[in-house]
Amino acid sequence: MQTKLKHLLGACALFLMAFSASAQTTPDSVKYDHNDLFGPTVWPTTTGDTRSASGQPGQNYWQNRANYLIHATLDEGAQDTTITGDVTVDYINNSPDKLDYLWFQLDQNLFKPDSRGAAVTPMSGDRFDVRGFNRGGYHIESVTVTYKGISYKVTPVITDARMQVRLNTPLGAKGDKISVKVNYNFSIPYYGADRMGRKKFKQGWVYEIAQWYPRMCVYDDVEGWNTLPYMGLGEFYCDYGDFDYYITAPSNMTVVGSGDLQNAMQVLTPAQQTRMAAARNSDKTVMLIKPEEVGQAASHLGNGKSTWHFKMLNSRDVSWAASTAFIWDAAKVNFPSGRKGIAQSAYPIESSGNDSWSRSTEYLKNSMEIYSNAYFEYPWNSAVSVSGVALGMEYPGIIFCLSNLKNKSLWGDITHEIGHNWFPMIVGTNERKYMWMDEGFNTFINIYATDHFNNGEYKDTAKIAQRILRSYRRSTDPLMTPPEAIGLNDYGQYYSKTALGLVMLRNDVLGPERFDFAFREYIKHWAFKHPLPYDFFRAMNDASGEDLNWFFKPWFFTTWKLDQAIQGVTYINNDPTKGAIITLVNKDKLAMPVELLITQANGTVENLHLPVNVWQRGGVWQFKYPSTSAIKSIVLDPNHELPDSDLKNNVYNAK
Repeated sequence: MQTKLKHLLGACALFLMAFSASAQTTPDSVKYDHNDLFGPTVWPTTTGDTRSASGQPGQNYWQNRANYLIHATLDEGAQDTTITGDVTVDYINNSPDKLDYLWFQLDQNLFKPDSRGAAVTPMSGDRFDVRGFNRGGYHIESVTVTYKGISYKVTPVITDARMQVRLNTPLGAKGDKISVKVNYNFSIPYYGADRMGRKKFKQGWVYEIAQWYPRMCVYDDVEGWNTLPYMGLGEFYCDYGDFDYYITAPSNMTVVGSGDLQNAMQVLTPAQQTRMAAARNSDKTVMLIKPEEVGQAASHLGNGKSTWHFKMLNSRDVSWAASTAFIWDAAKVNFPSGRKGIAQSAYPIESSGNDSWSRSTEYLKNSMEIYSNAYFEYPWNSAVSVSGVALGMEYPGIIFCLSNLKNKSLWGDITHEIGHNWFPMIVGTNERKYMWMDEGFNTFINIYATDHFNNGEYKDTAKIAQRILRSYRRSTDPLMTPPEAIGLNDYGQYYSKTALGLVMLRNDVLGPERFDFAFREYIKHWAFKHPLPYDFFRAMNDASGEDLNWFFKPWFFTTWKLDQAIQGVTYINNDPTKGAIITLVNKDKLAMPVELLITQANGTVENLHLPVNVWQRGGVWQFKYPSTSAIKSIVLDPNHELPDSDLKNNVYNAK
């Protein structure tokens, strides 16, 4: 026993000597504390086994469903243009709870002069300036509830952009159904907080119509009713359902919308029907309404008003656009399963041209194909890109992009907005609380699409890490800050900082094969469901086989910075041929793996990778490098893939 103990103590002594030569005491000037990153992290859990520890929906996961039947009429008046409509919502309560009341979103109420959003818009304004007007907001004419065969009128309780419908009889749990019909109207704002609105062109107004019907709020397993009001910057959180909707508009208008057109024979001319059939079989763009046909009576059927009928299944929303000014074109989309779809574009003559919107359908088609092959097949049959007042806004199957964009700017806008059909239209996150989960994930996949489109026509060769670092260097709010609480100079980091984080996880931590597999698993398991940030963290850890909490915690919950440095080089016995001792310092709060480019005096050049684990015990790391001659130079992060805040200490040059 004593002999074994003696050997054990000797081994411990050798280990401690080796340790002291590798992980040095962190100097007081260094901000880094390894316990901040590598200490235990436990993500919040939900009750009832609705979400699993592996980051997947749990065995008791549930979510409610809302199916919509909508009729809406667009009327152009002398003073303004109005939408008059009715929506019938068939709501299915799959939760284990009885519901005494229902909550609806009344997003158009943002544009009432006394809305919360109008009250908190900064004097300087920004893209999401509310610009309320006297006729803005919903006018709710009636609300009728039908439950178990009994119908009754309800006087709703409206608070800002939300409406509570109190039920005479509670809605039962676990699959019970109720129907609510709402009659309403509203005036279309000119500038709908950069998400919808209207704009005048030579040949007529372009109306981009969204947030155009009262929508159900989400009742989920995390917070019950999600009733955060719409205030402009924070976007949307919606349940899935089937949409059957009818748009009545002046007969000289072309209407495009989410989903599949059901009555082409009633609203398209024979020539347009023939062209549409050709487009469905063509990889090249086919004109449906040519520039010279815009405004011609022969380009439209009927006189007075026409009704366009669309359907979209298993969606979280629908939107549409209408105009007398639309040029309209389309092309086939090829999905990896062999299924075919159609990409369309609608734009005024001012937007046309091969350096602009005449390539819109090409951009849209290629984006849909790239994302479908890389991540998850686009689940619907069609998508349409519309030129108008909104800089860039996304809805299932339809996107709004600014009318004067050209070339790379238009490509970037289109591939970003249609990319949102993956995040959050397929992976249904809560945009009003966790904006980074849709904007940032989408920005990440946009990088991939841009690299692959048309042999890299618009590929960005800039150093993304350093470029993005500049955009959030002075950020005071972390990514987990809700959009209505984040500084207006900081919300761009939802896009850029999130995307950079995913790029680094893919390229510098996990490697493409492990990252891509884990990311696709996350998408697959949460398609048409409602993941939390913690579900994403767990899913990536589980599928990659790596505990990434050291990254997730600071990157999303703090504004910490990264500053890795080369402290110095010494030689064993002052002889470079016997090996070099290289000392690295992690000076700031974040940590990342280390990539070194080492050049020796004899011309030997080597790339060396050290895992992030070298920082697990402190902020200083020494290691022996088997040099065969003096080290001429060392460059830390030679490809500038990390957002290092001080590049001057990333280079060592021998004196």
